[in-house]
Amino acid sequence: MPTTTLVSYLPKKNKNVLLLSTQHTEAEISNHQDRKPAIILDYNCNKGGVDNLDKVIGTYSCRRKTARWPLVIFHNIIDVSSYNAFVIWRESNSSWMPRKRKKRRVFLEQLGKALVTPFIERREHLPHTEASAALVKAVHRARSHDQPEEPAALATAPAGASKRKICQICPPKDCKTHTVCRRCKKYICKGCAHAYCPTCAHWGFSEGGTV
Repeated sequence: MPTTTLVSYLPKKNKNVLLLSTQHTEAEISNHQDRKPAIILDYNCNKGGVDNLDKVIGTYSCRRKTARWPLVIFHNIIDVSSYNAFVIWRESNSSWMPRKRKKRRVFLEQLGKALVTPFIERREHLPHTEASAALVKAVHRARSHDQPEEPAALATAPAGASKRKICQICPPKDCKTHTVCRRCKKYICKGCAHAYCPTCAHWGFSEGGTV
């Protein structure tokens, strides 16, 4: 291409260095004894920025062990993009978290939450893993924090219940229970139920319903 320059340099026997540049248009060579091309000299002067980027990305990274090279490239794009976003945010908001050493860690946590929260709020079913299910529950509780929380999980055994049914709150699995929510009449297992003392239960129901 007319806008790029390709150079091949042999610093040692059987060792070839190839560089492609869009800045250099002429094959300039230094006057030193090694006769290095100008492209290599400029690269050596500025490669510290690349090394520093690799260093800061390695501190907080989303990379996972995988044999799929497209996924490796995707992880690197996410790491570089998140660091670039942090630099722009820090320069645009110089008064944000002054004299704090963990700015980038806090920024990445807030960035991750801002990216996944809309998708979590749209989920109707809980994930299979306990950690993911707990995260979805926490986001749903935070979304409805402004509203009075009713102890909907306060459960009692229905009168005359003759058989068990699968819990309607858990992820799809064979978890049967006799317990039914007093308010919505859904079957709920002990793992999904929340215990309330009589005083708190009475206060919660008196806010939005009856016992």
